[in-house]
Amino acid sequence: MNLKSPLRNLPSESLAMNLFKPSNSRLGYPFALLIVLLFAVSLAGCRQANRSALDGPVRIGYSAWPGWFPWKVAEERGMFKAAGVPVSLTWFDGYLDSINALNAGQLDCNSQTLGDTISSLAAGADLQVVLTNDISSGNDQIIAAPGIRSVADLKGKTVAAEQGTVDHYLLLLGLSKARLSERDITFVPLETGAAAAAFVAGKVDAVGVFAPFTSQALKRPGSKILFSSRDFPGAISDHLVCNRSFVAKNPEKIQRIVDSWFATLREIKANPGPSLSILAKRAGVSEADYRAYDSGTTIYSLAQNRGAFQAGKTMTSLPYAAVQISSFLQAVGLAKTAPKLDGLLEARFVEAAN
Repeated sequence: MNLKSPLRNLPSESLAMNLFKPSNSRLGYPFALLIVLLFAVSLAGCRQANRSALDGPVRIGYSAWPGWFPWKVAEERGMFKAAGVPVSLTWFDGYLDSINALNAGQLDCNSQTLGDTISSLAAGADLQVVLTNDISSGNDQIIAAPGIRSVADLKGKTVAAEQGTVDHYLLLLGLSKARLSERDITFVPLETGAAAAAFVAGKVDAVGVFAPFTSQALKRPGSKILFSSRDFPGAISDHLVCNRSFVAKNPEKIQRIVDSWFATLREIKANPGPSLSILAKRAGVSEADYRAYDSGTTIYSLAQNRGAFQAGKTMTSLPYAAVQISSFLQAVGLAKTAPKLDGLLEARFVEAAN
């Protein structure tokens, strides 16, 4: 799945050339908890059945990744209200908690990666991707201690990452490219913040983290970025993912939310100062630090969204990427069964967006 593709071939609306591109990471579901997920999925069906199409606001979850921070701008700048759609936006300190909430029917939609979504499908969830927020273009990183100069040097070393998440996935991609596997290292499963702290404290030799935890990890003297999502273009994409039954019952609400997203990108571009303040505050960093993440996340324009849903032969094509990710996750043991990809990608909302 570490197939390369020329991301810049598509017209870019990255927010800080076009403003600022946010970034922070996610991906991969805690596969060791598949049994728990299967139970959650069964509960989700019951809960979704009890919600009518007109019952309350759309419940959307998001967490710490700048590709998703614009949702906060949408909330504070009244984009949902302007679009005529009630939204209950819920922030999750833990990304995996947001995935659990979606699979348990506690959310209608969540901000998550394509890889995590496919992992949930393999565990029995029934989800649809309705929007591409961004692709990670460097803000997911494998950072190594002094003396580790190449991926090959990781052999026999301790490497920490949040198990089953996007940076665990990125680690496996890098190892595979170097003809290594997880068996060649000592993998230390830690929550992302704890993993960064353990690395800085010298308790592990390398770490897989996403921004803003990348900045924390790089405080270890002599540390360096060994490789990042920039080395695997298109491999990590971020989306608005919804329960399929909710989409079927509420297409108009989903359309208005998708419209709100693109209106928000226009708002950020038109009013960069106030928008940057909201983004940095939600990220918990200074505005200068937030700008430093600019190149690591590429926000997708409407044109890029439409292109991404089309069939293709590179990782910028979601149909192609979904098949490649599915195969990779099964090959490395992060997915135990083949996910059902039929109907996963729902392009009609970006096609109708303005």
